Amino acid sequence: MIVVHHLNNSRSQRILWMLEELGLAYEVKRYEREPSMQAPAALRAVHPLGKSPVITDGDKTLAESGAILEYLAETYGGGKFAPAVGTPERLHYSYFMHYAEGSLMPLLFMKLVFSKLPGRVPFFMRPVARAIAGGADKTLLGPQITNHFAFLEGELNKREWFAGKDFSAADVQMSFPLEAAAARSPLFSRLPKLKAFVDRIHARPAYKRALEKGGPYGILN
Repeated sequence: MIVVHHLNNSRSQRILWMLEELGLAYEVKRYEREPSMQAPAALRAVHPLGKSPVITDGDKTLAESGAILEYLAETYGGGKFAPAVGTPERLHYSYFMHYAEGSLMPLLFMKLVFSKLPGRVPFFMRPVARAIAGGADKTLLGPQITNHFAFLEGELNKREWFAGKDFSAADVQMSFPLEAAAARSPLFSRLPKLKAFVDRIHARPAYKRALEKGGPYGILN
């Protein structure tokens, strides 16, 4: 049986969702974040990096959201959750499977880190920290994130899902950064296609079942 080593409030929620979409039996082994929000050391017994998500499937241990989702779709999807090789949809699929964590999520994570910086330094240093954080957001992160959102809004103007007309594992992969953006960015309310995407995934029965399995899901709070 597939075992999901599930860390609360983490990317591993996507894996539970994918397993529910596939209708597979699986076991959830739960881990709680430390007060520092880091993953507990116990995860290193499963994978040397001690990160989540990680799954075990028989004698296989897989880490990284994109790699796990691709494995699940290819092994158990029966062609349903990944477009056929050689099609334009497959190119979109491959791109967004890598884009979510390779391009979009680093920017959102940096914005989160800078937003919390003033509260993490001694009181007398906070004006300087606020100036640094504000400068980084104004000159670097804000413009880039705005550009990425415009790009994604344009992509969903062309097709209903990120790979094409059909839901795929690429949409599962894209869910985490877009849910994070929806929760934290005021820009998101002005992006109807992206907002509709988040609403559609939240309405999927498999998504709801995964939330019941995974527990409370406060993204990047």
